[in-house]
Amino acid sequence: MRQEFVTQALIALILLPSLLNAQISQQQARIKIDTDRVIGEVHPHIFGNFAEHLGRCIYGGIFDDGSPLSDADGFRKDVMQAVRNLGVTVLRYPGGNFVSGYDWRDGIGPRAQRPVRPDQAWGDLEPNLFGTDEFLRYCERLGVEPYLCINAGLGTVDEARQWVEYCNESRRTYWAEKRRQNGREQPYGVKYWGLGNEIDGPWQLGHKNAEDYSKFALEAAKAMRRADSSIKLIASGSSNFGPNADWIAWNRTVLEHLRNDIDYISLHTYIGNRDNNFERFLGASQDIDHRIEIVAGLIRAAQSGRPNPRPIHIAYDEWNVWYRARGGSEFETGRTRLEEIYNFEDALAMGMFFNSFIRHADVVKMANLAQLVNVIAPIFTSKDGLFLQTIYFPIAEYGRQKGNVALDLWVSSPTYSVGGRPPLNYLDTSCTYDRKGNVLYLNVLNRSEKLNITAQIENQTAELLPTAQVWQLNHPDLKATHTFGNDTKVRPTVRSQTLPAAGRALNYTFPAHSLTILKMNLR
Repeated sequence: MRQEFVTQALIALILLPSLLNAQISQQQARIKIDTDRVIGEVHPHIFGNFAEHLGRCIYGGIFDDGSPLSDADGFRKDVMQAVRNLGVTVLRYPGGNFVSGYDWRDGIGPRAQRPVRPDQAWGDLEPNLFGTDEFLRYCERLGVEPYLCINAGLGTVDEARQWVEYCNESRRTYWAEKRRQNGREQPYGVKYWGLGNEIDGPWQLGHKNAEDYSKFALEAAKAMRRADSSIKLIASGSSNFGPNADWIAWNRTVLEHLRNDIDYISLHTYIGNRDNNFERFLGASQDIDHRIEIVAGLIRAAQSGRPNPRPIHIAYDEWNVWYRARGGSEFETGRTRLEEIYNFEDALAMGMFFNSFIRHADVVKMANLAQLVNVIAPIFTSKDGLFLQTIYFPIAEYGRQKGNVALDLWVSSPTYSVGGRPPLNYLDTSCTYDRKGNVLYLNVLNRSEKLNITAQIENQTAELLPTAQVWQLNHPDLKATHTFGNDTKVRPTVRSQTLPAAGRALNYTFPAHSLTILKMNLR
């Protein structure tokens, strides 16, 4: 008997490491879905983008006059096709820091007569070969909504008003006639206008405090709406989250002053993995969620007690991974041309951003990835062609969910903590529902570097059909990148899969460091 006990104990000791490894490598989670718990519409404009006069975004990216790859307007045809496939819905222009020193009037009229100016934002020269008419024609060719940002730094209220008149006036006025002389008879009808860029940042030309900015923006809003009362206005919200900055006070002041005049307030966030800590990097969702929720609360506070408050939403109009191509000053950063080469873990971060936007679909109604081509961008060109960066593919896939409704999930998952903050789920999730097709999209980022996590997925209102379409992005090398002639390394797989079922619940194992979108039909 004693020998048998000793034998069993020895077997247990031998098996213990493998049992522990199995427990470590795979964990359990639970996800509950209820199609009645609607957050809001996933607005198509959260799949927006941004094009700035910076590096090779415009010249050599969007516009390459004389290139055999360009059309008669100088637009790169290969880039346009990649943008169409990306699913861009709204495009912000011309900045960015650039706009705070930009006079839009330099970029209209015959190209040979347009002035060359120093770009005081990034330290380059601006030839003004691409301006308002080129940009708006580009948007029309792509079928995307244009979003113009005015110069609220060194610019004036009247310059902003004139720009609206140039773009949108149908009568025989001075600036409408200028537009006609430049080849455009009908108004462009630009609907979305930003009241400046990052004016809270000391790095910005014409930086102002919150009170001075609000006074300027209020007068600009008044003048611009007198030129066209139908336009939508985006206030310059938080961008300076430094240790000595009070970003909450900035937004509070702007909202109090402009609550009757704006339709959006902007947020900007860039993240990076300087510490080479994968899980900390993807824990940035705590910052993104926190900033959205604080600003949403400030909007409610500004509207509180008012009988018919003007609806105000968040435009997250600059966001991305950006930390490699930076310098100590704006000019030093400009010299890098911000040509960030993205890897697999950066592609996973795209899912983290979109999950946050979807979880806050009631208030986030616009988001603009920065930027479109070459400059911290999903598309990278040379004079001979282009390649698609790793971040391209999740952006394109999430875009298929535009117009769905976002659902409020209940999630129980293994957790971890970053920097003494409250624990967060390894499974970062969002869910949308296509009511017309009766289809659920469950978006799951497993941000554990090593744990596979099996989740029981339960729908509370209808039975899930066991066969799901699985879109998945995974790769054994977190640092895998793409380049010219080799952009197939980090690509998603798409398959149909029958999931183990029990009643209204299905089970799925989300691999470590992966992004998965399950498309599930309801019975």
